Amino acid sequence: MNHGAGGETMQDFLSKHIVSHLPRMSSDVPLSSLDDSAVVDGIVFTTDGHTVKPLFFPGGDIGSLSVAGTVNDISVMGARPLALSCALILEEGLDINVVDRVMGSIGRTSEMCGVPVVTGDTKVVESGAVDNMVVVTSGIGKRSEYLDHNISVASAHRKVDSRWLTDDNVRDGDAIIVSGTLGDHGVSLLSFREGYGFESAVQSDVAPLNGLIENVLKVGGAVAMKDPTRGGLANTLNEWSSKSGVGMMLEERDIPLKDAVVNACDLLGIDPLSIGNEGKVVIACVPGSAEDILKVLRSHPLGKDASIIGYAASGTKRVTMRTSVGGKRIIEPPIGDPVPRIC
Repeated sequence: MNHGAGGETMQDFLSKHIVSHLPRMSSDVPLSSLDDSAVVDGIVFTTDGHTVKPLFFPGGDIGSLSVAGTVNDISVMGARPLALSCALILEEGLDINVVDRVMGSIGRTSEMCGVPVVTGDTKVVESGAVDNMVVVTSGIGKRSEYLDHNISVASAHRKVDSRWLTDDNVRDGDAIIVSGTLGDHGVSLLSFREGYGFESAVQSDVAPLNGLIENVLKVGGAVAMKDPTRGGLANTLNEWSSKSGVGMMLEERDIPLKDAVVNACDLLGIDPLSIGNEGKVVIACVPGSAEDILKVLRSHPLGKDASIIGYAASGTKRVTMRTSVGGKRIIEPPIGDPVPRIC
């Protein structure tokens, strides 16, 4: 299960057994960079397979999740999502009402974010060959009309090496911002699945973020973005640190977490920073733009709990957090996601 959980084990598996077999091609953002999307001839392209269990959970379902996840992967590159494909793999015997509920959710979420589903495929396999259903969504996008402005604002403060918002573009002094409370999706889904009861206080954050991200690009100054899904914030920042060759210093008191998420994680012995999210974005920006970006995030319903949580620091290549009691803690990259099958 860890081979697909988004942590170090998965990264090692991908590099040795998946990507190593595929031909290399020259592009702005190639497969080998392992960013959220590839960029080929100016077209931003990504794909997602969704195996969430259960199919319906507090705050969302596999349908809304499939649209939001793909739209967000395109948006965090600095692109405007244009269209989606949707492939369904259905188990024989699945209640047709389940299919209607999921497709209704896909339609509503697609309409809400303005990114239509334009093509797809449907397969039915024998009973027991798949757990209810798998939804595979792919998406294409093009460079946002605001991305050049965003990069020009950042370039006024320092050299920017990439034309896109890639993982390797973080530099010493850049501010790290999260758009809201972390761990909501994973805790809500795990609690609902296992019957712990925390889902009454925490609902999934699943949401398409293309509108919120476009507002950030209009302000300008962002140099990297990522939606912290499998492996959570810990995995995101360690990927940035590794690919950019720079450390991070976080402030624990500034990281937004719901009390119910903290309590659930304390009870279950898991780190909320390593739990996946489906409606949050992590942003690295030049320090001169941090307060302006924070202001525009907080003015949007999906960013009202946004916070500057720390800065990139060249003195270390580790992700470190200054704790609320004054000590320091190294934020290790997770081996895998502590909550399986959340996306």
